[in-house]
Amino acid sequence: MSENIESHLEEKRIFKPSAAFSKKSALGSFKAYKKLHAKSLKNPEKFWAGEASHLLWRRKWKKVLRWKLPFSRWFDGGQINASENCLDRHLDGPRRNKAAIIWEGEPGERRTLTYQQLHRQTCVFANVLKRNGVKKGDRVLIYMPLVPEAVIAMLACARIGAVHTVVFGGFSSESIKDRLADSGAKVVVTADAGYRRGQVVPLKQNVDHAIEGNTAVHRVIVHRRANLDIHMRDGRDVWWHQEADAVDANCPPVPLDSEHPLFILYTSGSTGKPKGILHTTGGYLVGTASTTRYIFDLREEDIYWCTADVGWITGHSYLVYGPLANGATCVLYEGAPNWPEPDRFWKIIAELGVTILYTAPTAIRAFMKWGDEWPKKHDLSSLRLLGSVGEPINPEAWMWYHKLIGGGRCPIVDTWWQTETGAILISPLPGATPLKPGTATLPFFGIDAAIVDDKGREVPHGEGGKLVIRKPWPSMLRTIHGDKARYKKQYWSEVKGSYFTGDGARRDKDGYFWIVGRIDDVLNVAGHRLGTAEVESALVGHPSVAEAAVVGKPDEIKGQGVVAFVTLREGHAASPELADQLRRHVGQAIGPIAKPDEVRFAEALPKTRSGKIMRRLLKQIASGGQISGDTTTLEDFSVLARLGNNTGE
Repeated sequence: MSENIESHLEEKRIFKPSAAFSKKSALGSFKAYKKLHAKSLKNPEKFWAGEASHLLWRRKWKKVLRWKLPFSRWFDGGQINASENCLDRHLDGPRRNKAAIIWEGEPGERRTLTYQQLHRQTCVFANVLKRNGVKKGDRVLIYMPLVPEAVIAMLACARIGAVHTVVFGGFSSESIKDRLADSGAKVVVTADAGYRRGQVVPLKQNVDHAIEGNTAVHRVIVHRRANLDIHMRDGRDVWWHQEADAVDANCPPVPLDSEHPLFILYTSGSTGKPKGILHTTGGYLVGTASTTRYIFDLREEDIYWCTADVGWITGHSYLVYGPLANGATCVLYEGAPNWPEPDRFWKIIAELGVTILYTAPTAIRAFMKWGDEWPKKHDLSSLRLLGSVGEPINPEAWMWYHKLIGGGRCPIVDTWWQTETGAILISPLPGATPLKPGTATLPFFGIDAAIVDDKGREVPHGEGGKLVIRKPWPSMLRTIHGDKARYKKQYWSEVKGSYFTGDGARRDKDGYFWIVGRIDDVLNVAGHRLGTAEVESALVGHPSVAEAAVVGKPDEIKGQGVVAFVTLREGHAASPELADQLRRHVGQAIGPIAKPDEVRFAEALPKTRSGKIMRRLLKQIASGGQISGDTTTLEDFSVLARLGNNTGE
């Protein structure tokens, strides 16, 4: 039996940076990347100290890194404030009147906040928090639509040293309840409602259900977004705008220890019990500011749009802290990409002149499914750089994104990272790295990534194994909130001395990293270990397929059989003949061993509200078992019912 994950997909297409792009980019050449990466690995502390010097420190650190495996302290002894770095330090020059946020609500209204205006509103709300009893170290739960006030609430917490925990505005009251219990938050910041696909989402009502019987929450601060008639409980619930009228706009940022907690962000565990990932101030800010500057090749004139919600780590790192620390102009859009029509994103890009677009492969595949005519209706020539985040992007989607959205001229930064890593760890650098569709390419500076076998030995290029990070980095999680033992066990016990990412990967002959799926999702077919990402990529390579998810189910002979759940592009119909055709297609692309035993056609796949496919649920469906575990993050429950018996056989 093969011990390591096998990899069979070959990608021979290479896209070299254009001379025009390289000339203006931060690095300018692949040679420059390799030289700086080698230097940064030789002395990571020197590299990260250099990056930290771009930020404003109230007190310089005494030591760059104190490392007692698996616990780190970065920029130890230093004092810094994230809100000050994102706002105050831009006010002395021309950025004072530069747009910090351009916001569009789903119904169509727009607001622009300059750095000066964002600073003022953040100071006001920081004083509102203080007026309502929030002190340094207190936890504040933020549950809001994607409106500027969500960003203001985060920056206000950071300003006074309160620890924010943002819960995505699409989650249920049950999700809020769990996170309140674990974080011990005393104050909730929410809105009467938000908009999603033309519907009003009753946020305050969800909060009311979540805090029934919770005596720890003493205040709920409510932003008026939808003018909904809501219940306001005397003594507990207050209106944001009324509280703001009672305070002034003078709130100096509090100098905080570099290791002061900045936020707790909950991510679903494999058991369904959410884990509170704890990030601290100094190292996290250095990591996000540095990666934003290099990976997005950020320029003063850019209009930058990361389409993630602030409820996810991508929204924290690359919509709020990273871009604002660099003085960027950020686009925020409240609603769905297909409301009222499937061209909403392209309309926003054309009207606002967006230059950088950072979105998820699941969104890209949805755009492909909806049809090329929608982006073709709009002038997307303002775009100069595209990004991908959240999961591996299959080559077919990469090529569509490159040709149709980027017009063949925009580099794509396919970024690999996690909630736990805080910032991007593996990514091309635009203008420097030759690109291959489907690979995150090479590690960022200071990142020592490797692929190892079950005994922790590095495997040769071409072989699959476990993706690990062998040296600490500034934006790494510090622990799981309230559970150091779980932190040690989950991330540091699998491979001695290294952070285990939970992902399987391989490196090709050029050393590029290919993520082949979660280790938990690896298929074990007749002694062969296959990554789900490769089988899914082969399926999506077929012209009829929009999206695919592959799971294993018990098989008496082979150990595991392969079950493929497939959604089709517009104009294609499910049939037993197409199922057979897809099996053969996978066999030709990867090899007979990977051919699905079963192809199930589906209108949609079960996804979290951030767009990640919930393979755990698909495994249960494929095996004919009961759905169990946490389903509070599932976007559309009706998907499960429709999947139960639709085999396409």
